[in-house]
Amino acid sequence: MSDTHALDTLIETLRRLPGVGQRSAQRMAFHLLQHDREGAQLLSRALHTAVTSVRHCEQCHTFTEGELCGTCRDPRRDATKLAVVETPADQAALERTGAFRGRYFVLMGKLSPLDGVGPRDIGVHKLIERACDGVVQEVILATNFTAEGETTAHVIGQALRSRGLTVTRLARGVPAGSELEYVDLGTIAHALVDRR
Repeated sequence: MSDTHALDTLIETLRRLPGVGQRSAQRMAFHLLQHDREGAQLLSRALHTAVTSVRHCEQCHTFTEGELCGTCRDPRRDATKLAVVETPADQAALERTGAFRGRYFVLMGKLSPLDGVGPRDIGVHKLIERACDGVVQEVILATNFTAEGETTAHVIGQALRSRGLTVTRLARGVPAGSELEYVDLGTIAHALVDRR
């Protein structure tokens, strides 16, 4: 029987984080135990508090500690515009731009038939109910430009258009400040198709 069971468990637990492999998990575990036991205690308490306190907003499905998140409670937000994003991180990225002042719906995933993730798994029915509340006038599909994100946007777009809603998609194209010779061909092709 190993005399480092607790250490091995810590390393394996850290490996569950995205982008963390065996060596990174080992470095983190050794650092916390050797140099920052106080930080390890803080991390442990913060994780426990977050897991027991954070839940989904009843309206937009993002993370919050209350029934409604701050964005959904904010009366200054434009309730006629609803941006659909895959994750709370995507919502945070849109918020950092300061360009969108509407409301959100966070899917908490994307359609992926190969992984067994269908419309029910990401709450498409709840999104449709929210979008058809009589207040929303435009739904902005802000899913990622991956194969799964495009599929998700297509399925949601069709469902919402069939109910008479205006549905738009984030534009894509050549990034500002870039030189065409260094931009990938797919991006250039989409920029040509989506030109204005």
